[in-house]
Amino acid sequence: MRAIVFAGAGGNEVVRVEERPDPVPGSEEVLVRVRYAGLNPADTAQRAGHYPAPPGSPPDVPGLEVAGTIEACGAAVTTWRPGERVFGLVGGGGLASLVPVHERCVARVPDSLDEREAAAVPEAFITAHDAIMGQCGLRPGETLLVHGAAGGVGTAAVQIGLVGGARVLGAVRSERAAEAVRALGGEAVPDDGFAGAVLESTGGRGADVVLELVGASHFPGNLRVLAPKGRIAVVGVASGGEVTLSLLALMMKRATLRGTVLRARPLEEKALAVRSFERELVPHLASGRIRPLVDSVFPLAEIAAAFDRLDGPGKVGKVLLELA
Repeated sequence: MRAIVFAGAGGNEVVRVEERPDPVPGSEEVLVRVRYAGLNPADTAQRAGHYPAPPGSPPDVPGLEVAGTIEACGAAVTTWRPGERVFGLVGGGGLASLVPVHERCVARVPDSLDEREAAAVPEAFITAHDAIMGQCGLRPGETLLVHGAAGGVGTAAVQIGLVGGARVLGAVRSERAAEAVRALGGEAVPDDGFAGAVLESTGGRGADVVLELVGASHFPGNLRVLAPKGRIAVVGVASGGEVTLSLLALMMKRATLRGTVLRARPLEEKALAVRSFERELVPHLASGRIRPLVDSVFPLAEIAAAFDRLDGPGKVGKVLLELA
C-alpha cells in the first residue's frame, strides 16, 4: 500500500510517500481500500510533533478518518462484507490506500454520495454532530454560533444546526466564506467584531450554543455573546489555547464550557458517536438535505501543496488527497 509518513517532527520537509506492506485486518476489523482521504488540522499538529497518535494506531502515518470500499473482513466481523462502501473514524493511519478500522467505527455510505463526497464526510460531520447535538444538546428554536463556519467542520455544523431546527450564525473572515454560509442557509457574521454582530442580530440575547473551531482569539467574546444557560464547545485551538476567563460571568450566565476531541476516545465512545451520526445524519446525506463541501483535491505527488492549502486561509469545505 501507499501511505503518507511523517519522518520526524516539523513542516512539509518531514512528509514522505512510502510503499508499505498491506495491512491485515484484525478479527473485528474491516480493511478499507481508499481512493480519496480527508486532511485535518490534527494531521498538521501531529506533523509538528504536538498531537501523537493514540496507542494502537500507526505512530508515523497520519489520518483520522476513512472512506472507501471494504477489501477484506476480519474473522469475527458479521456486519460487513467485501465490496460495501463505508466511512468512519480511525485513531491514525487514515492517509493510506489501505486502512484497517474497527467494524463498529464505520457506517454505510449512501448511494447519493460519490467517492469524493464520501471522503469529505466522516471527521467533519461526526465531530460537529457530536459537539453540537451530543454534548451541547442544541434544541429546535435555539441559536447556534459557528466559528470557522466555512471550513470542513464549520460547513457541516451549519447544516447540522439547520436540520436540527436552530437558527445558525456563521462567523467568517471573507466574503467568499460568507457566501458559502448563506448558500447553506445560515447567516454570516464577520469574525472581526463578531460579538457585537451576534448580539445585534439576536436582539441582545446571544447564542445558546457556540461551536469554537478556531481557539483563544474568540475569548472573552464567546462568553459575552452567550445566552443564559448557554453552552460553548471548544473543538479547535489554532489561534491559541490559553485564555483569561471571568468565572463570575460564567456563573452569572449559568453557562457550560467544555472541550472535546474524538481521536483519543476509547472504542466504546467512538463507536457510539459513529452510530449516532449514522442514525441522525446519514438519512439527511442520503436525501441531499445536507451535503459535504469539497474545497480542493490534490494528487498524492502534491501532498506538500495539500498541507499548505489546509494550513492556509480561505478554505470552503474539506481538502482531499487522491491516493489512487
